[in-house]
Amino acid sequence: MKLTLKDGTVFEGKSFGANVPAAGEVVFNTGMVGYVESLSDPSYTGQILVLSYPLVGNYGVPDKGFFESAKIHAAGLVVAEYSENYSHHAARESLSEWLKRSKVPAITGIDTRALTQKLREHGIMLGVLDANPANAVRRRLTALDFVDPNEENLVAQVSIKKPETYGDGPATIVLVDCGAKENILRSLMRPETKVVRVPWDYDFTNDTYDGIVISNGPGDPQQCEETIANLRRAMISNKPILGICLGTQLLALTAGATTYKLKYGHRSQNQPCIDTETHRCYITSQNHGYAVDAKSLPADWKVWFTNANDGSVEGIKHRTKPWRAVQFHPEASPGPTDTAWIFDDFVLNIKGLRNP
Repeated sequence: MKLTLKDGTVFEGKSFGANVPAAGEVVFNTGMVGYVESLSDPSYTGQILVLSYPLVGNYGVPDKGFFESAKIHAAGLVVAEYSENYSHHAARESLSEWLKRSKVPAITGIDTRALTQKLREHGIMLGVLDANPANAVRRRLTALDFVDPNEENLVAQVSIKKPETYGDGPATIVLVDCGAKENILRSLMRPETKVVRVPWDYDFTNDTYDGIVISNGPGDPQQCEETIANLRRAMISNKPILGICLGTQLLALTAGATTYKLKYGHRSQNQPCIDTETHRCYITSQNHGYAVDAKSLPADWKVWFTNANDGSVEGIKHRTKPWRAVQFHPEASPGPTDTAWIFDDFVLNIKGLRNP
């Protein structure tokens, strides 16, 4: 099996997933653990995931209670060394078995350090995982094989198709599902809340609700025109809004700001982010390839968090309205839970729940 980048670079290795081809955006994640959560994160739709940590698969795959969605969303997986033997009390199958059952290709034996360095230097590239047997006649790849997934509306592919309701608390939260991780839902579900999860293009503005959460999701935020239009109408009510990851970019676009594509994105569980108000640094879990242009924010908005590594925007906040968003994942899974308080603050801001 081999991985071919659009610039012609080839990495050869051994297959341990499904024997099918895959094409997509080759991205790297520097986390040491969390391959189950990452693979099942809808934000990886259309991407071939490279794990820079050298040993993968040693704790197997647990049951679906640990997944961030019902299936694997990554187009393919690239690792340096796959562990065929696994050991964990919660494991139900091997990573290889899960990948094969999910019809997702994976390759091991790759120099992921060299691959990651290349992607950092040149930026994220399109790539193809070639699953043809070694003795098959291999054709030369052309530009048509390297498909940019960001040219499609990936959010429409991963969002739910009709509204779903969870809980029966007095405060109603609309969760706009752009590819929401399950732990966002878990973080919002409390005795005092009811969560109504709606499709990315669902017009919820005539419904009864107390707050809005815009979820994470894959691809270019500018593809989500319907979501932006709904948010623009929702802002008239001045109700609390919390954006997460892609939700930050969508809220910024709604406010009139612009977004841009990062050179190689942020994908790990160890990204340091600085609160511009308190100057405290939080270690966060992240998975995004786009960011908000700080200079494009309107005067009534401000940068809330910045990335300590590259200075990019990691959070925005309206100066007077209860609207805010973070580019990282306060729900973690995987990663540190240092910023879980952001959910607590949002719930307290909802109608009738904040103490006088």
